[in-house]
Amino acid sequence: MATVDEARIGEFLDRHPGWGRDGDAIVRTFEFADFTEAMGFVTQVALVSEKAFHHPDIGIRWNEVTLRLSTHSEGGVTEKDLELADRIDRLA
Repeated sequence: MATVDEARIGEFLDRHPGWGRDGDAIVRTFEFADFTEAMGFVTQVALVSEKAFHHPDIGIRWNEVTLRLSTHSEGGVTEKDLELADRIDRLA
């Protein structure tokens, strides 16, 4: 699986507010009412990620969850990352 070009990433970012580019990844921080709600979201992300056989880097700070998606084996963003980010948006 090859990385996607910058035009494809830009198109995705235009359609998915909140996601941004950070080096070789796309990143988004989600904010929730409290820690419990944030952890519930993380659990949902884990289930969706496991089904996709693709896992984001996850940072948790009380009511904020930051997800970073990149395909490490390819050295950048692939369609797999964009598809997972789209699924995650539908959870939020």
